[in-house]
Amino acid sequence: MKMRKELWFGFSIMAAVLVAIVWMLLGVDKITHGHQGLLMLSLVVIAIMLGFPTAFTLMGMGMIFTWLAYDGDITRTLDLMVQAAYKSMANDVLIAIPLFVFMGYLVERANLIEKLFKSMHLAMARIPGSLAVATLVTCAIFATATGIVGAVVTLMGLLALPAMLRAGYNTSMAAGAITAGGCLGILIPPSVLLILYGATAGVSVVQLYAGAFFPGLMLAGLYVLYVILMAKIKPHWAPPLSAEERRVDLPPRTRALPAETGHYAPMRLVNALKGQRNADVPLGHVLRQLGIVLLPGLLFLLLATSSWRAATTVEVQAQYDIQEIGATGSNRAPSEGGLQEPPSGGLQEPPSESGGLQEPPSEGVQEPAGAQPAATEPDPAVAEPAAAASAAAVAEGDAPARQPAPTWWWVVFGVLGVLVALFYVFLSFARLEIFKMLLASFFPLLVLILSVLGSIVFGLTTPTEAAAMGALGGFLLAAAYKRLNMGVLKESVYLTAKTTAMVCWLFVGSAIFSAAFALLGGQELIERWVLSMNLSKIEFMVLSQVVIFLLGWPLEWTEIIVIFMPIFIPLLDHFGVDPLFFGLLVALNLQTAFLSPPVAMSAFYLKGVAPPHVTLNQIFLGMIPFMGIQILAIVLLYTWPAIGLWLPQLLYAR
Repeated sequence: MKMRKELWFGFSIMAAVLVAIVWMLLGVDKITHGHQGLLMLSLVVIAIMLGFPTAFTLMGMGMIFTWLAYDGDITRTLDLMVQAAYKSMANDVLIAIPLFVFMGYLVERANLIEKLFKSMHLAMARIPGSLAVATLVTCAIFATATGIVGAVVTLMGLLALPAMLRAGYNTSMAAGAITAGGCLGILIPPSVLLILYGATAGVSVVQLYAGAFFPGLMLAGLYVLYVILMAKIKPHWAPPLSAEERRVDLPPRTRALPAETGHYAPMRLVNALKGQRNADVPLGHVLRQLGIVLLPGLLFLLLATSSWRAATTVEVQAQYDIQEIGATGSNRAPSEGGLQEPPSGGLQEPPSESGGLQEPPSEGVQEPAGAQPAATEPDPAVAEPAAAASAAAVAEGDAPARQPAPTWWWVVFGVLGVLVALFYVFLSFARLEIFKMLLASFFPLLVLILSVLGSIVFGLTTPTEAAAMGALGGFLLAAAYKRLNMGVLKESVYLTAKTTAMVCWLFVGSAIFSAAFALLGGQELIERWVLSMNLSKIEFMVLSQVVIFLLGWPLEWTEIIVIFMPIFIPLLDHFGVDPLFFGLLVALNLQTAFLSPPVAMSAFYLKGVAPPHVTLNQIFLGMIPFMGIQILAIVLLYTWPAIGLWLPQLLYAR
């Protein structure tokens, strides 16, 4: 009987781990508790690869080796287990996980992804590789709204893969676009991975969400750029859509204006307000179409004016306070009854007035030399106008209350203004219908995503509170699209409980395993070994990312986060690495856990819904270029850390 290649690969890795264990144990004079910790780590990896449940494998190995470390004292072993489990259960950050998962399942069942994919591929019909580009954009949006990789890959496998195969797309390229796009949900916020990393590393989840936003967009943009380049270099891999596939049907009332798909919509709708040619078209229909046409411009003006005020307004009181503190007695007169600034010559006593404070007798502390000239009565001709002008500036608001708009405001709204202008220049009736489709599919998700992420990033809510708001938003979205019923609600609750139980048990198992590993001294042994190599910061970062990349082949991202991150994190301080920046690199790197065989779960999700002639090897072959793009994204982020750190530094002044 011939053994499958995947089994050969798995058994080869396990054999390599066993050989490393034997070599390590034979190469030492005395086996210490630290070596037992490394043995425990190796056995955990082998047991997980053999198919044992990860959470209970971690708990079981942790208890066994803790019992050995305590010389068979079962009471102390159970005490350690209970303390580690309670510490995990008391972590309130983990409450956000079930709420975000519940939001994702409700949004998935609102059946928006079919409308979203159709509107996206029509909107991008003239872009090379439009179906694959629309697939990646749809996956990125839907993965952001749900964060559930399996659901996104499965749904897009049912919708996009048949459409791309019918259009003559290369099978591997189509499969790679679906699997890579579906995995974006573990990086782009709100991401369960970032919550787990934040809880494990003690890093703010809010700052992780802010930092992962631009790297996630960068990775999605690199995917899209790759597809467009391949469609230009090899057109037979991604043939353009035919005219029939790009055709958009107009509603009967719009055709009765009369109007055709290529007609300029704003002018024709304005003309429809007068004349008898459109007597059969209700005025309300024309006004509704005009309202939709004006919507982008009105929204742009609203955002521009509101953000302009927020970006240019300065605090007058803050400026006034700074001027008072920095002023000297020579250019600002003291006002009666107020606090006096110290003169330039040194400290002095307050002016001697009846009922006021008097200078101490000569036997006590004397005033500093040079203070007397500054204490002389100020010239009324200078003091009174200055005090009056200062009071008038504060009272009437004449102090500078505006500052120039920052560069980012001009860049953002310059780009938005150009896009809005192009929208109106090329707005035919066909594009108007596509825009209406986007309003019904893309913009509800966009509002939900921005409300959840915006409230977190701008400090309005905690991640847990925002997750509760997102769950309510998903509930309302499913109700608005008439997809909410008791069956959908029960299924969503059940799947949420199942996923949450898996994640939380995994976190409890990780806590017990980490406590046992630290007790045995395995962490200390690894630290001594790494530090003995005299690595530079760059060498350490390369080594750690290579190890994580290789671990992504046999293990899933959850196992890597809960098992190996507690080993890497204590080393960050020695090499001067920011845990937030390291977490962003890890989040980019762990995309490989879903794209690298033999464990690549997204490949199996897609294979389960793909046509029979699509083989697993074809799916794996399509994943390889996107894995290379992930490595490129990691290099770009490390070369320019501002991609991930600019937004957290701007918002939270880290």
